[in-house]
Amino acid sequence: MLSREDFVFTIGYDGPAAVVDGQAKRKYGRLLTQDLAEQGLFRAAYSSAIYSQNKAEIETVVALYNKAAGTSYTAGSPLDRLFGVFPVEVKRAIVL
Repeated sequence: MLSREDFVFTIGYDGPAAVVDGQAKRKYGRLLTQDLAEQGLFRAAYSSAIYSQNKAEIETVVALYNKAAGTSYTAGSPLDRLFGVFPVEVKRAIVL
C-alpha cells in the first residue's frame, strides 16, 4: 500500500508502480486535506480524502471546489472521474 503522500501526488502508473510528482510531494505533502483544497489543489485534496476514507473530508473538498468553480457537485457525484482519482492497489512508487 502506498503512503498517503505518494497516493495524493500520484500522476500515473507504470505497470505495477505509481508514478509520483516528487516536487509537489515535498512542497505540499504535509498539508491536510482542507489545506490542499484551500490552496486550489483539488485533485490532491480529493486524493487525500479518498485515502482517508473520511466522508466529511470528501464533502469539504466538494464544497470548496463548488465555491471556487461555481459548480454544484455533491459528494454522490462521479468525482472520481472529475478528478481522475481511483483507489488502486500498488506496492511501489517511482518518485520523479
